[in-house]
Amino acid sequence: MNALVREAEGTAVAAADPTALDTLLSQVRERRAEFTRLRQLPADIVQRFKQVGVYRALVPQAFGGDERSPRQFCELIERIAQADGSSGWVASFGVSVTYLAGLPAETFASIYAESPDVVFAAGIFPPQPAPRVEGGFRVDGRWSFASGSTGADLIAVGIVPAAEGEKPGLPRLAVLPSSSVQIERTWEVTGMVGTGSHDVIVRDQVVPEAWTFVRGAKSARTEAIFRYPTLSLATQVLSVCGLGIARGAIEELRTMAAGKPSVTAAPRLADRPQTQIEIARAEAQLRAARAFFYDAIDEAWEYLRHHEALTPELVNMLRLSSTHATRTSAEVTRAVQLQSGMAGIYEACPISQQVRDAQVLTQHAFMGDITYQNAGAMLFGLPPLPGYL
Repeated sequence: MNALVREAEGTAVAAADPTALDTLLSQVRERRAEFTRLRQLPADIVQRFKQVGVYRALVPQAFGGDERSPRQFCELIERIAQADGSSGWVASFGVSVTYLAGLPAETFASIYAESPDVVFAAGIFPPQPAPRVEGGFRVDGRWSFASGSTGADLIAVGIVPAAEGEKPGLPRLAVLPSSSVQIERTWEVTGMVGTGSHDVIVRDQVVPEAWTFVRGAKSARTEAIFRYPTLSLATQVLSVCGLGIARGAIEELRTMAAGKPSVTAAPRLADRPQTQIEIARAEAQLRAARAFFYDAIDEAWEYLRHHEALTPELVNMLRLSSTHATRTSAEVTRAVQLQSGMAGIYEACPISQQVRDAQVLTQHAFMGDITYQNAGAMLFGLPPLPGYL
């Protein structure tokens, strides 16, 4: 199946090269309306993500990757999301190497044999029954929320092998080449429109067991990134999009505020005491949430330098800081829009889109209110609900 993985064109730019990334982000800002109109990122933008190292960032050096830390990857996604939330969201699936490491070693190696720049997408829910047949599992069904699927090389879908009776709460994923998957354009939403999170359909495909894995299962890889909790990292790379979106909104307001006076002859935004108060409050809230978010990552990553696995308490902080970052980012973005006046409701105003994008993040199951319940239970020394850690 590795022959069906498209090799990246061109040489990936080193992650330390700021010029290539700055150029790409300028183009992303200019084309945000195009992404919304298409309801996906165009192929040339995904290709540019490959070239600046998004998809190889976490791939082991043994496979030609950059082997970056979780913090470095999140900082990259945060910058992209500041330019455009949907772009940050799609780029965040560069984290997929940590999912795919749950595959058998030979399968994993075959995926990255030709290039570390493999684009992966997944439609996990609802997991579909997949009976065992000769050669593997027979996969048939429809799955929702397959973000970035239109530009993916490989697409995974959630299955429940009937013979094993696996619980839907911990689905097995079947990995297929994108050519074997039909994408149905169902992504009609108010925010994160450019993520192309359409439905995917697979019809009567036999997937070898060696191309399936249980999400969150322990990997045989020895690099530290594969000992970092998979579901926590999957949450962080999404929630950090909120931090980037909120930062983008603050910077948009600063640019607007320094402009000409209002059409009503009111003072410039920058000269209004209330706007001054609110932007200062927004700055403080965002910086505080961001500090908690990255502090939790740094503490966990340092711990893994000396231990095989994180303590439940450290994992709890990874989850709690992610939800807090998401909720705070949405609050900050909306507060910024309130200060922008009528200008902030026009579709042409980036703040309008940033508000919608930030609100979508708060709806994601990874960042739901249940996180607070689980985190609070653990702070009282009680067990969280299954699946939280």
